Amino acid sequence: MLTIFSCPKAFRGHINLIQRNALKSWLALPGSPEVILLGSDEGVAGVCREFGIRHIPEVQRNHHGTPLIPSIFNEAQRCARFSIMCYVNADIILLSDHVHSTQTVISQIGFPFLLLGRRWDLNISESLVFDHETEMELRRRTRREGKLLSPNAIDYFVFPKGLFCEIPPFALGRPRWDNWIIYHAKSRGIRIVDLTVGNVIIHQNHDYAHIGEKDSRFRTSVERLENEQLLGRCWPRYMYNVWDASFILHDGQVKRPATLIFRRIDSWLERVVGCMSVALRSSRYLYPLFVIAKSVWAAAQVGRKQLYKATWSMGCQPPRTGERRNDSPPQRKEGQR
Repeated sequence: MLTIFSCPKAFRGHINLIQRNALKSWLALPGSPEVILLGSDEGVAGVCREFGIRHIPEVQRNHHGTPLIPSIFNEAQRCARFSIMCYVNADIILLSDHVHSTQTVISQIGFPFLLLGRRWDLNISESLVFDHETEMELRRRTRREGKLLSPNAIDYFVFPKGLFCEIPPFALGRPRWDNWIIYHAKSRGIRIVDLTVGNVIIHQNHDYAHIGEKDSRFRTSVERLENEQLLGRCWPRYMYNVWDASFILHDGQVKRPATLIFRRIDSWLERVVGCMSVALRSSRYLYPLFVIAKSVWAAAQVGRKQLYKATWSMGCQPPRTGERRNDSPPQRKEGQR
């Protein structure tokens, strides 16, 4: 059985709508997973009472008032009823694939493991009621309107309870902590599986008004730098992403991706360029080279996107319109997207 945990933002405005959609999608998953919400922001306690889910209000925060990742993970793992944990951002819709993909991977590779994948961005402005028809319509909308994000967009992790107990005090919602999770698992020899091919994860687009219009850049940049400092002086070497997964789930089988070499090269290049940028930026005399290198790297993103398209499996596409699915795991074809 699965325990899903998250630390949501305050339930206000559009964020209230999309977080409620996310919660309803989690509670509708096969097997009735346990759901835990952490934090004491506005509306969290009331939503937990409304949906009948577990609430842990005590979460450690940094001096900016942002929840800290180790507190979230430790409290959730301490209180969870089940042995399989799933951290997911509170604006993410999970479909039935999520549970079936997790079960399939566990049955084939056993413990320990780390499951992750890329997300689809989609504009959703209405309250959803989750049933079979809603799920099929979401798949069709994702195929028509959704955007598959790069391997650096990581919004969920599935892992055994107790796998992550000593996490540096990263700030939630700021960059780098998710890259560290992958690096940490990789350095310990834990098998990492990319579920993108067999698991549609929908991120509901939103603004960032919850940070504050006047100080959003300041707070984001300061806490981003603080997260980077926790990684060390040469932090880009820890910038692992979905491409660093050694396995993928495709057609119901855990296997090595055919494009593994391209995935590894792209991820390695990101780390090399990042390390070079830090070295150049820290030198007063070499700073002009840093500016030039940054401009060249930004211009190369157009060609890099083409590389992504060339290495992405066709299985990353959502199901075709009208495709019927069966909720029974043995009859599912995970690669048909």
